[in-house]
Amino acid sequence: MPRFKTEAAKKSLLRRVRRQRLKYIAILPSLITILNGVCGFTAIIFAGKGAKLGIGHFSYFAMSGYMILLAMVADMLDGRLARRVKSTSSFGGQLDSLCDIISFGVAPAFLMVKVLEYALESAGFADESFLQRFIWLAAAVYISCAAIRLARFNVENVEDESAHMSFIGLPTPAAAGVIVSLIIFHQETLPTLVITCTLPFLALGVAVLMVSRIRYPHILNQYLRGKKPFAHFIKVLLILAFVIWSIHAALVLIFCGFAASSFLKWIYYKVIRKKEFLVPAAQHPALIAVDETQPAGQDASKID
Repeated sequence: MPRFKTEAAKKSLLRRVRRQRLKYIAILPSLITILNGVCGFTAIIFAGKGAKLGIGHFSYFAMSGYMILLAMVADMLDGRLARRVKSTSSFGGQLDSLCDIISFGVAPAFLMVKVLEYALESAGFADESFLQRFIWLAAAVYISCAAIRLARFNVENVEDESAHMSFIGLPTPAAAGVIVSLIIFHQETLPTLVITCTLPFLALGVAVLMVSRIRYPHILNQYLRGKKPFAHFIKVLLILAFVIWSIHAALVLIFCGFAASSFLKWIYYKVIRKKEFLVPAAQHPALIAVDETQPAGQDASKID
């Protein structure tokens, strides 16, 4: 009899916790999210074609980078549109992360591997197994950290718009932008071996930043949304002028500068400022400690 009650209670509990079937979704935001994943898949296809000239005489490597940038635009629009029409849901968040791991995890890592393989073959290092293993390791670490970053975001994410003023860890689109912007700059402007050699190290660096607890600002919500001082308007105009003048160099500076900015601030506040407070009082006149055992009004210089 006790066993019967236990089995019945177990079945009742399973019926209560059984997930309901998904019935309604937001169509337009979900379509834009799917476009994000399709752009990432297209970037992988273009990267597999190598450095041959494609449409408009762009190399397929550069076209792959542009498709990842297009995926970033779609990723920026889907969440904002869903919050604007008040149709945010757990389904949309999960779908967004699944597409992000394709566009900003697998696609830039695969593109980096193909670019480096082509560069090594051109330089005569095709048989260097150590270099190939290191490149594969950097790509694998990058993909793993991107997946961890997205899974952590799904767990800690809050649908309220006011909570989206900053990110914990480098966002995956920004991490992909660091790699992609350098590849586009290499393919379109300065095809030197120095740029390609830095890609694995940058991939490892941004991988660590993605899973870190360093806080990064949300550019749109913090600097472009709402009323801002006139100086912000001038800065935006200067940035747009720089983008128009040299879009390839601007992409490198924007993505690399964004990734490095919060990290440098973290270094400053955690290391430099912390050391300033740990300086001995004898070496820092402004931090002279007061001896609580000294009688009030007595000159400290007269005490032995």
